[in-house]
Amino acid sequence: MDETGNDFLQRLLSTFDLEAREHIRAISAGLIALERTTAAGQQLDVIETIFREAHSLKAAARAVNVVEIEAICWPLEGIFAALKGGEITLSPALFDALHQATDGLNALLGAVNVGSTAAEQSWMIALVQSLEKISTGVKDQGPVTRPPALSAAPEPQSLLAALPSPPTAMSETVRIATAKLDALLLQAEELVSAKLTTRQRVAELRALTTTLTLWQQESAKMRQIAGGLQRLLAQAGRQNGQEALRQGREEITAQLKPLLEFMEQNDGYIKALDSTLGVLTSAAVRSQRSLGRLVDDLLEDMKRASMLPFASLLELVPKLVRDLARDCGKEVEMIIQGGDIESDRRILEEMKDPLIHVVRNCIDHGIEGPEERVRKHKPRQGTVTIAITQKNSSQVELLISDDGAGIDAARVRSAAQKVGVIGPEAMDKLDEQEALALIFHSGVSTSPLLTDLSGRGLGLAIVREKVEKLGGVVSLETYAGVGTTFRIVLPLTLATFRGVLVRTADHLFVLPTTYVERVLRVIDADVKTVENRDTL
Repeated sequence: MDETGNDFLQRLLSTFDLEAREHIRAISAGLIALERTTAAGQQLDVIETIFREAHSLKAAARAVNVVEIEAICWPLEGIFAALKGGEITLSPALFDALHQATDGLNALLGAVNVGSTAAEQSWMIALVQSLEKISTGVKDQGPVTRPPALSAAPEPQSLLAALPSPPTAMSETVRIATAKLDALLLQAEELVSAKLTTRQRVAELRALTTTLTLWQQESAKMRQIAGGLQRLLAQAGRQNGQEALRQGREEITAQLKPLLEFMEQNDGYIKALDSTLGVLTSAAVRSQRSLGRLVDDLLEDMKRASMLPFASLLELVPKLVRDLARDCGKEVEMIIQGGDIESDRRILEEMKDPLIHVVRNCIDHGIEGPEERVRKHKPRQGTVTIAITQKNSSQVELLISDDGAGIDAARVRSAAQKVGVIGPEAMDKLDEQEALALIFHSGVSTSPLLTDLSGRGLGLAIVREKVEKLGGVVSLETYAGVGTTFRIVLPLTLATFRGVLVRTADHLFVLPTTYVERVLRVIDADVKTVENRDTL
């Protein structure tokens, strides 16, 4: 294939990548919803939705010749068709197989441009065969074994984890509501008026320039006349006789006439320029205010256009909770509130890892096993709740809570002292809340075991580092036997600032103008040494 054909194929695959991710996310979210739904009518509606998403994904894969994904979609369609017809029934094993298939679809999508190995091809064939058996009612023999090259992957449920991780769709595209686009369009149309007004100001200034040019030309002529008068007066002073004096006076009078006329015109020029400048100044002030308002409104609308609902970040959480809970042998329900609140897309991207760490901490450390919860007179199923609220016009608050065992402050103190985060004397001065905050230090972990999920004390340290980097604050509240709540306060948007560019030697710095009172050049001689420090 020539270079043009390759470029065209890459564009097709790029478009397919975005579309396929939408379908896979919809299938995964549908499976989570299906597991929670008990009403038969609602189940059929969800099954129909997933069925259509699988069919659309198959058609899209066929269009760009991604045969691996198309091959998995075929038996998926068969399973949902069989569910609709009542030929097979929902079961935990079936859900495990379907979630495994979506994991495989995600991994294969990330490997579209890389290609798959023979072991991965063998795994895919086995998965397709397993799904085909399920669709025909044959009892499945369990999950398909992953390829040997991938068996040592650190995350137990991250199917095909050795393949390169594709970028998230959130960093590639932004969904913009039509209302936001309409607002931006109106702002752009208002700028047309500002453009025409600016053109009129330019025409008026050019006319003023023409007037000034004529004035300068007339002034040059008057300078020549004034020079001639000076010479005539000097000559008349040297001449004798009445006739000579009479002729000198006549010449001077003749020369004075245009000069006096210019003086009268000059007053007219000055008044006209003064009037024109007054009009232009008033118009410029009005234009400045109008354009300033338009620019501010457009900037604000552009900020809103780059904002996404928290739901775009939280869509990965239900599947994550399901997989983590099954790995830990626990039963966990996920509750999400306030997902429609919007925040800066860049903040949502940065918060993906912290959110995963906190949720993982809630499930692995917080929620007890089913039998233990029953002994404590709690429901077998634990609950993790994510609630988003907007505190004010510039901040949003995330509350991530579990109804687990809570965090033991004494164990946190012991773990912090063990890794040398704080000494015994300083530890004695801390109250319980300050002691609990030590859990956000790197290396501090209350887990006695080191597992694939946790135990190294890095997760919450990463959470604090990321949140503070975004200009936010993280804290926690915990109650023994009741549960733990992580409170994260974030700005709604990432602040941008104007700055002064400063160069010293070969180094460049930008100082925020908020803290700048005066700007001046400094030479080496101005730098003095005070208490062994260079000082201005």
